[in-house]
Amino acid sequence: MLVFEFKTYGNKSQFSAVDEAIRTAQFVRNSCLRYWMDNRKIDKYDLNKYCAVLAHKFPFASELNSQARQASAERAWSAISRFYDNCKKGTPGKKGYPQFQKDCRSVEYKSTGWKLAEDRQSIKFTDKKGIGKLKLKGTRDLHFYSGGQIKRVRLVKRASGIYVQFCVDVDRKENIEPSGNTIGLDVGLKEYYTDSNGVMVENPKFLRQGEKVLKRFQRRTSRKVKGSKNRGKVRQILGKRHLKISRQRKDHAIKLARCVVQSNDLIAYEDLRIKNMVKNHCLAKSINDASWYQFRVWIEYFGKVFERVTVAVNPAYTSQECSSCGALVKKTLSTRTHVCRCGCSLDRDFNAARNILSRGLGTVGHTGTFGLEPSNALGDESSTFAGEILHQQVMS
Repeated sequence: MLVFEFKTYGNKSQFSAVDEAIRTAQFVRNSCLRYWMDNRKIDKYDLNKYCAVLAHKFPFASELNSQARQASAERAWSAISRFYDNCKKGTPGKKGYPQFQKDCRSVEYKSTGWKLAEDRQSIKFTDKKGIGKLKLKGTRDLHFYSGGQIKRVRLVKRASGIYVQFCVDVDRKENIEPSGNTIGLDVGLKEYYTDSNGVMVENPKFLRQGEKVLKRFQRRTSRKVKGSKNRGKVRQILGKRHLKISRQRKDHAIKLARCVVQSNDLIAYEDLRIKNMVKNHCLAKSINDASWYQFRVWIEYFGKVFERVTVAVNPAYTSQECSSCGALVKKTLSTRTHVCRCGCSLDRDFNAARNILSRGLGTVGHTGTFGLEPSNALGDESSTFAGEILHQQVMS
């Protein structure tokens, strides 16, 4: 499934209609969640039936397309099923009990309620909300895909405007020649990552770079009267600054992950629990600014696209263990050089990256070497997914 995003252009009345459609989708989702709380034995099909009841009871709900109402009910069921899964798995801590949505920013249509123009330069929404025809501007060409391949259309509201997302049902596969290389990645705060070859990539620190501007507009926001137009203008500028930083992180993670996956047949990385790491209030901002989780997600995605082996290994003692003799050398976070009694002296992150690669090779059945033959790389098809445990996930 590919997602193509276009910015839309229209008048104020059309954007007001988009806001009304988003509020209606939020109402349907919260109503379905309340219906589940009052009747715990229902399933997702009962929630879809309840959408018709809401449309009959509330005129503004009937104005939204029927499949858009069902998509909102599916969002509610997604939160419910995630809560059930966490309870069955025995996930430690909070299980994610479904909450009512307070600030919805998107509405999703399925196969009806919209019509794409023949030139693929505009889209018309045909339900009774009155959105009408919106112009599209983007770099993607939708002429390569038929209308039947577009399974979902989303209207997304952001600080910089309204966007349309097209969910296209297509399998993306790219064939490239095996490189014969393997790599282990150790992410950090000083360097974005250090690989098993000793190459260090600088951490861009996008939030730290834009923090001065963010603080200035945050002070301006706090000085304005709540509910005033001037406060709304400053909040919109502040939102655009945050959106720019978010896009910079995403762009950096995509480009870096694609380069790493294309250049190597096996990529080993740490199976970090970012949720637990950000509990350290001294490092939380820097960890979130590094966006390690997003980098991992894109490595796994491009691993599937280019048919590469991606392995998440247990990060325990990767920095303490000597990559040459295997002895444990205790060190604090301030100690940046690994020095062992066997004579091995390496940068701390470089030593950890070598250990990560060694564990990754051991997982797929190639221990004792820091290289992998191209034929073996193609014979092993393995990937571990974000948020899961490494045990019993790798197949060879």
